[in-house]
Amino acid sequence: MRVDGLLGRVVRHKWDDEAVSERPLPWVARTAILIAVPELAEFTDRWRSSSNSSTRPYRALTELIPPHITVLVPWMPDPTPEHVQRLEDAVAQVEPFELSFPAAGQFANGTAWLRPEPFDQVRDLLRTVIAAFPQCQPYGGEFPDPHPHLTISSRGGAAVVAEAEDVLAAEKAPTVCLDDLTLWREGEDGVWQLTGAVPLGGASD
Repeated sequence: MRVDGLLGRVVRHKWDDEAVSERPLPWVARTAILIAVPELAEFTDRWRSSSNSSTRPYRALTELIPPHITVLVPWMPDPTPEHVQRLEDAVAQVEPFELSFPAAGQFANGTAWLRPEPFDQVRDLLRTVIAAFPQCQPYGGEFPDPHPHLTISSRGGAAVVAEAEDVLAAEKAPTVCLDDLTLWREGEDGVWQLTGAVPLGGASD
């Protein structure tokens, strides 16, 4: 998977409006480690382009973020070369592998997603990275053992899952080679910028 020139955006912090005082809340930068799969944009845009973010209801998912699987968010607030090296060391023994998306599902809150396969291998990759950064709790500790997924709708629920299953029965989603993890940083405007990539298997061009 090539990430050259890839730009993407993700949702900024989800503030509790009722808890906001008259003074503006301070902005805190976040970083993330993702499995970016821009190759699935055309396949997933049919749902993502009509699904709005729960924290930015006026923006479609396609405007906020490219198709991806979250590995770890939030990551280090200000990653250093040593942190990047720690990530490289953690995945040095993880060889690149083919990634497919043959099925759809949903979470209890209605978020619809595509399931990555081989699922256990992807989950092991997430756990390897999470173990390398014990100070970074996935989703702030809300989901300590994340379920790997590629979100296609933030609130579509069963209807989107059923439609996705019908589409998957008629045409396969693109298969991609997972050969790196991508690094992202949130800007003060809420837009996340691609800042780098770490290869799997310790190999680099």
